[in-house]
Amino acid sequence: MEKAYSYRFYPTPEQESLLRRTLGCVRLVDNKALHLRTQAWYERQ
Repeated sequence: MEKAYSYRFYPTPEQESLLRRTLGCVRLVDNKALHLRTQAWYERQ
């Protein structure tokens, strides 16, 4: 049997700002990696 846990947290304004900036960077890197993989796939076709 698998269990699932749910957590909530309430960041301070400073933590929220840092979290938004970090997630923005993660999103940028992820999108860049996806773009490179997509380009490589089209080049192999």
